[in-house]
Amino acid sequence: MNGAAGRTSALVRIGVLALLWGSTFLWIKLALQALSPVQVTLARCLLGAGSLLLLCLAARQRLPRGRAVWGHLLMAAFWCNALPFALFSLGEQTVGSGVAGMLNATTPLWSFLLGIAVGTERAVHPVRLGGLLLGFGGVVVIFAPWQGVGEVAWAGALAILAAAASYAVGFAYMGRHLVGKGHVTLSLATAQLLAAGGLTALWLPIGGTTPVRLHPAGLVAVVILGVFATGITFHLTYQIIAAEGATNAATVGYLLPVVSVGLGAVVLGEPFGLRVALGMVIVLVGVALTRRRPRDVPELRRENAEAHKNRTVA
Repeated sequence: MNGAAGRTSALVRIGVLALLWGSTFLWIKLALQALSPVQVTLARCLLGAGSLLLLCLAARQRLPRGRAVWGHLLMAAFWCNALPFALFSLGEQTVGSGVAGMLNATTPLWSFLLGIAVGTERAVHPVRLGGLLLGFGGVVVIFAPWQGVGEVAWAGALAILAAAASYAVGFAYMGRHLVGKGHVTLSLATAQLLAAGGLTALWLPIGGTTPVRLHPAGLVAVVILGVFATGITFHLTYQIIAAEGATNAATVGYLLPVVSVGLGAVVLGEPFGLRVALGMVIVLVGVALTRRRPRDVPELRRENAEAHKNRTVA
């Protein structure tokens, strides 16, 4: 495949993933018309795992074996699937799907903050720290607490922010213990969603006994959410990271809020004013700044050049 065709193929994959992943928040909102948050979480895990299991059978791929790998899968499933899926469903009971997509875009900010806390982020330049503060400042602009947002809405927003933070922990754990360890990504994704389904089933006595409401749109949304927005999306994410690298895969994060906001406004008629748009832009700019490496910062480039010059003279 030539360079132009390869770039086109990569853009198509990224576009499809952004559309599927960005639509997740719409499907959650609709699914809540039929199921409780715990039921939505369990359904999407099982439907996602089932769809990937069929792909595994078609490709004749076995699930991972060994107590150690399944121990890591359980941890990853909790932080990257079971917990954030439940928190998103809880949060969207009071927060619009478009805003939920915007708040999900804070995941890289949490990843950066986590890296600082555990010491894996060593290039902590003021530009990146400024991006961290700017990104979370964008969240404040979106919710405008000076306008007297209700406690229920803030509780939903905090649940979604916690879900984004949980994603950051889950992705870091997966990168450390699962990715690049010789396991086929399709079987890893399938096993992880199966584990997430098992973990979520433990919560059924707490919030899963509510009778299912026979809401046609809600039930259809649950199926789409599970098969496409969870199963296929999870598999595509692994594929893009393997084919184009984590940097290109991260590009999807900038497109998710646009998709979620657009679908929320068009399909659900959710309001989208200038302040919310400004807050979304501020969050994304903050994320972009936190992703800048030392070589991207002009001051550091000049410092490195001067240091090299001095060493040469000496």
